[in-house]
This record gives sequence, C-alpha cells and structure tokens, in this order.
Amino acid sequence: MASKSSPALYRLNSVDRRGRQIDPAVLAAAETIFPQALDYSLSVLGDSAVVADVLEEVAARTSRLLKTKDPPDEPEPIHDVTAYLFRAFVRDVNRLRSKQLALVSAEEASKAPRWSDPSRQFDIKIMTDELLSRCDSVTQDLFALRIQGFSWQEIGGIYGISAHAAEKRFSQAFRQALTRLKMFKRSK
Repeated sequence: MASKSSPALYRLNSVDRRGRQIDPAVLAAAETIFPQALDYSLSVLGDSAVVADVLEEVAARTSRLLKTKDPPDEPEPIHDVTAYLFRAFVRDVNRLRSKQLALVSAEEASKAPRWSDPSRQFDIKIMTDELLSRCDSVTQDLFALRIQGFSWQEIGGIYGISAHAAEKRFSQAFRQALTRLKMFKRSK
C-alpha cells in the first residue's frame, strides 16, 4: 500500500478482459489517467470496481483504432491519446450509469417528503429513458447538458448555434420522439 509520501502506481493489464491487446504507449497513457478515472468513476457510479475493466476496454479499442488508422506515411489519427482515453472512459462510465437501476431503500423513502412518491419518480425515469432511446445522439446530449444545469445559451455555444436554435432543435426532436413513442405504444 502506498503512503502519502510515495505516489501510488496503478498497473493495468496489457490485454482487456476480452483478450484484446493494448499498445504499450496507450497502456502507459491509460495508467497516467487512472487516478482521475478512479475519481470520476467514484463520483458518477459510486463504485471503483469497474474502473480497471472499463479503462482497459477503452485502451484496447484505442489501440485497435491506432493500429487500423495509422498508416506509416500519414499523421496519427489521435493527437492527444491521454485526453482521448479519458473522454472515451467518461463516455463509457456515463453509459454504464444510464443503465443502472435507480434503487430506493426503505430508509430513503421514509426520509422523503410525503408529497414525493419514489415509485412515481422511478416511473418518470423509465419513461424518460424510453423517450431518450428514441432520440438521436445530439438530442440526448442536449438533454444531458440541460439536466446538468447548462443554459440554452451555453449549450448553443457548445454546438455553434444560437440559444434559440438549440432550444428549438431539442423541442422538435423531443416532440418527434414522443410521437414515435405514442405510435409504438398503439401498435402493441
């Protein structure tokens, strides 16, 4: 165990759990971001057990990408491997988070105000996930940014459009997905 004076060394396997090889340079970059990945995973999932597996899978995919898209005469397809690995790790962790079930313990339910209904909140989460699954990835990103507290002005700046255009795009895509969802429910 590492003390506070000595840095902790994080060692990942040179193959992921599916047996895919990880390039040594990519492995070294993955090991450098391990502390940040651990912090992020703990804050989002509350579980540190998945960090090594997810990071190794991301590193294996990145190694494969570099191998297939890096002919000797052309520049590298990824300029900053460390940043690319961390961003891909964040995407995978967020995907895992969205697949987690929202569990409410009896203790938490008893602490909730009487007007809040945990089962209703769970139903709303399921319906929201169902609706978002029918939206394109940009609409899902807009929704995620909005839920995180970004204003339409900030979201528009991210996508290079006006705040009004971002809000309208989200609204139209959401209405279309809602219509498709209603049609899907009627056909059953």
